[in-house]
Amino acid sequence: MMKRRGFLASSVAALALGSKRTSAQEAPDSLLAEARALAASVYVPPSSGLPPPFDGLSYDAYRGIRPVPGKAAMLPLGADYAVDLLPPGLYFPDPVEIELPTETGFARLPVSPELFSFEPRYFDSIPDTSPGAGFSGLRLRYPLNTGGVLDEVLVVQGASYFRAIGQAMAYGLSARAVAIGTGGPVPEEFPRFTRLRLHGEQDGAVRMEAVIDSPSLAGHLDMTLRPGTDTVMDLTVTLMPRREIADIGVAPLTSMYLKGPMRSAVSDDFRPRVHDSDVLMIKTGGGEQVWRPIANPARVETSAFLDDSPAAFGFWQTARMFEDFEDSEARYHDRPSALVEPLNNWGPGAVMLVEIPTGDEFMDNIVAFWRPSEPLVAGSEHSFDYRLTWTRGPSPVISSMPIRQSRSGREHDRPGTRRFVVDFAGNEAGLWPDLSATDGEISGESLFILPDDRGTRMTFLLTPGDVDTIDLRLVLRDNTGAAASPVWLYRWTRARDGNV
Repeated sequence: MMKRRGFLASSVAALALGSKRTSAQEAPDSLLAEARALAASVYVPPSSGLPPPFDGLSYDAYRGIRPVPGKAAMLPLGADYAVDLLPPGLYFPDPVEIELPTETGFARLPVSPELFSFEPRYFDSIPDTSPGAGFSGLRLRYPLNTGGVLDEVLVVQGASYFRAIGQAMAYGLSARAVAIGTGGPVPEEFPRFTRLRLHGEQDGAVRMEAVIDSPSLAGHLDMTLRPGTDTVMDLTVTLMPRREIADIGVAPLTSMYLKGPMRSAVSDDFRPRVHDSDVLMIKTGGGEQVWRPIANPARVETSAFLDDSPAAFGFWQTARMFEDFEDSEARYHDRPSALVEPLNNWGPGAVMLVEIPTGDEFMDNIVAFWRPSEPLVAGSEHSFDYRLTWTRGPSPVISSMPIRQSRSGREHDRPGTRRFVVDFAGNEAGLWPDLSATDGEISGESLFILPDDRGTRMTFLLTPGDVDTIDLRLVLRDNTGAAASPVWLYRWTRARDGNV
């Protein structure tokens, strides 16, 4: 059985408090130099396998490992922050080195079973040491909702994934430092964080650095996080390819969409909606505003929205009432939206949307990211600056006729035909619908004002015929031809049963 080792316990506690007794490793101000050196070297994969007690864990057993307060949990990081260090195991075998600030520099923490408690029903005995094991990530805490109560605000765990929340939110979609090959013909590559460094609190914010590594590239992430009603991150991601990469994904967001009013028959359960996000929103560099409802298709669908230096893109959760989801446990109505706003010129490329079929809500199946038009060349260096905002607020689409909702369903008295309904806020007179489809037949177009100030509704029928994929585009225009609404886009695909 594990023995109490007072020396280790006191060393970790001293580290958390920034004590001079801690032996800290002097380090440069940034990990960028380390990432550059890594990019110039041959890729070395992480060692396979985990030592006991972190090996061969079930889902419940992994959940039964908990950081011990004062050793690996609730370690102070300035006046308003604390950090938890997360154990390895299950989905998270690869070691992540973690450095915390001390009075003399940064100190790297060793992993030991001593830092964690283990649920006895899953663990018979615990060794004193676990050679070769590393942390799997970290959890940052901040008094988001109540003074003096350190709520979770950020989790960094798995590959280069991280997710955050603001006030009164529940965890939902995630972000990544970088994506490679998402939705492509070969297996996706997942660059991972190998080293995390937390800087001390400054002006109410916390800075985190990360070294990124994979067979195809090395890189560096520099994040400054400011929690609040909305949690805002300013990020610089520097990528250094080891090979030419054409299928790069910059500022990727990963979400889940099972069903909603565009095709609720995908899943037969009591809830009207099941999703972390339901719309991809884009503000193009040319000023166009795009509103693209997300789908759960029968096969993988990839869409490219060409642009030159986009103003913003993000996944939005538009439904915000409990009654929209009727799920008291998952709290989908409280899950954040996420907005990416580039802070430097990203040049020509495309916002990519990848929609992957799913039969349940337990795996993320929706990804969006920026892809430059030119491949990243081996030996080059590319920096992308952007702001990432986690929010429950309304979308930043500014229009006199913003889109409220989209719905569709089979037209039962016309087999092979599907009806679409798009509702806009506002009831301006004199507008006309500019509607087009890449294939099939459009009919039954009708634009009218809803009663009781409910806005304006556009409805139409789509008869696909023999095709399997049709892209739809709709925008309301005034009598001068100017757009009075965002551009509504949707990709219709044939249902799993072969019907419309």
